[in-house]
Amino acid sequence: MPYTPAHFACWFEIPVTDLDRAIAFYGAVFDMELKITQMEPNPIVDFPTAGPAGISGHLYPGTPSENGPTIHLVVPDSLGATKARLLAAGGRVASPDIKIPPGTFCYAHDPDGNSIGLFEMAAQ
Repeated sequence: MPYTPAHFACWFEIPVTDLDRAIAFYGAVFDMELKITQMEPNPIVDFPTAGPAGISGHLYPGTPSENGPTIHLVVPDSLGATKARLLAAGGRVASPDIKIPPGTFCYAHDPDGNSIGLFEMAAQ
């Protein structure tokens, strides 16, 4: 039988050079409170989810790469408002808005150069 999980991704990790700067950036862009948690082998900053079954990820001290994978993150309100916060916080938008059936997204970069997608779900 072919492997067909309910969710193919289980979590993600975004490497950053400065956890405090990353907390300020991602907290401002996604309008959320973030904090450092001491985990072995290094401290991390978890992205909050509504419950334990949600798929999430964290920031960790590491080596960012503009050539790494793109992590797409759901915006808390409109794509336009989130892009404005991203720019004000020191990020950069890397594409025009792209409409797909489930919603609209754009490519962007955090201050470390990590590629992220900002995704606004279509109205249901």
